[in-house]
Amino acid sequence: MKVNRIQILTLAMLAAGAVCCSGSTETPAPAPPVPDAESDVECYVTTASGSMLFERVPVEFSKVSMSPNKVELQPGTVFQTVDGFGPAMTGATCYNLLQMTQEDRTALLRKCFDPEEGAGFSFIRVHIGGSDFSMDEYTYCDTKGIEFFETPALERDGIFPVIREILAINPDVKIMGSPWTCPLWMKGTVDDPTVPYTTSWTSGRLNPDYYADYAEYFVKWVQTWEAEGFPVYAITMQNEPLNHGNSMSLYMPWEDQLAFVKVLGPAFEKAGIETKILTYDHNYNYDNASGQDGYPLHIFADAEASQWVDGSAWHNYGGDVSELDRILAEAPDKSIYFTEASIGEWNYTFDGCLMNDFESIFLGTLSRMGRGVLLWNLMLDDEGKPYRPGGCSTCFGAIEISSSDYKTLKYNSHWYDLAHCSKVVRAGAQRIGTTGYTAENLTYMAFRNTDGSYAMIALNRNSEPKTIAVQGPDKAFRYDVPAQSIASFRWSDK
Repeated sequence: MKVNRIQILTLAMLAAGAVCCSGSTETPAPAPPVPDAESDVECYVTTASGSMLFERVPVEFSKVSMSPNKVELQPGTVFQTVDGFGPAMTGATCYNLLQMTQEDRTALLRKCFDPEEGAGFSFIRVHIGGSDFSMDEYTYCDTKGIEFFETPALERDGIFPVIREILAINPDVKIMGSPWTCPLWMKGTVDDPTVPYTTSWTSGRLNPDYYADYAEYFVKWVQTWEAEGFPVYAITMQNEPLNHGNSMSLYMPWEDQLAFVKVLGPAFEKAGIETKILTYDHNYNYDNASGQDGYPLHIFADAEASQWVDGSAWHNYGGDVSELDRILAEAPDKSIYFTEASIGEWNYTFDGCLMNDFESIFLGTLSRMGRGVLLWNLMLDDEGKPYRPGGCSTCFGAIEISSSDYKTLKYNSHWYDLAHCSKVVRAGAQRIGTTGYTAENLTYMAFRNTDGSYAMIALNRNSEPKTIAVQGPDKAFRYDVPAQSIASFRWSDK
């Protein structure tokens, strides 16, 4: 696989979210403007200093045939198809959105999800039942017996209205669901899952006696959401299966997922469900858990289990994105998704997180055949709320809303990182090859969208601007990518 990454991503820049950020602590406050400039090439720029914030810059076609900085697109070299980019729509996020006026909320959701007027976010992640950012601890079946499965009022009234509004704005948004735990009555102890452990939302292990019931739980959840008009594109079997210390959690080592998917996959097939099943959904370093190294590879190696699993999902709270090189090499036919990263008091600066996360999470995942990137909460308030006891009390959302008026907004780095990809790289785009100009600390990647347009995302970590001269099959343009910035481009080559 040839990847046009002009500088090999260093370990320092690919570190986990806990150490990804450095630099100025000041976060730019202005809301991203709705682009209105007309030019041959859509170009959006955000600088680490905040002097440009998803600013649209006019770029016109020009001849670049003699330029020493020429980058030539190679549409005949095709890598993966991209499913999309977006945030998690947690209970906390939806709570904050529903405190806004209808007019303000609709305007904000359009700014995020409208592909023409806004950033065009195209993928969201939701929790199946409660999470550390829900409004309570619950599942869809808290009374023992799968026949008691029902939609919790907290979701029917507090999440569904927001999902419905998002899909009205952008009906093509894909949905991924992840459970933080099974129902309490399905839990056993970590050491012996056949021994009941039904008193705590934290930890425990899925009792094998309930594999069939839990598979039916997933079936009913997908059917419930789809009956609401919410198509479910993919699910993961367990959020952070090696972390059983979260406020809502379940220990699910690879041995358990391997056994469980042999029940879940046939249950989906019997019900006519085409939702993708993903394994793992945790850190690059497997939380250094004994016997869990290479977690998804164990499942892919079992033919009976592997047939039901589309691929793997990843977080960056430990280890390095280069672990995906190993996964790709050993399982090239399996999909890869990045599904969670957070920013917060422990790591946040606008400049550091903007640049480092874009490099490690977005470019790092996409260059390794990743099909999508999902980040954590779209919105939390100015105190990081609401969150559950025992959950993260220091996390930031991609957007911060004032709890005093539920109107004043501040856009954090994750919003801009997502916007730079989703605005120009549309769902269904194919990553394509490039050849030509390279420079230290400059990284770029090109795509062809389903409408025939082309896209490029570029990261310049240099302290001075870098000129790139882009040659498509027919049209060409040049642009001086500002120092310490992200630039995104989209254009029609016809």
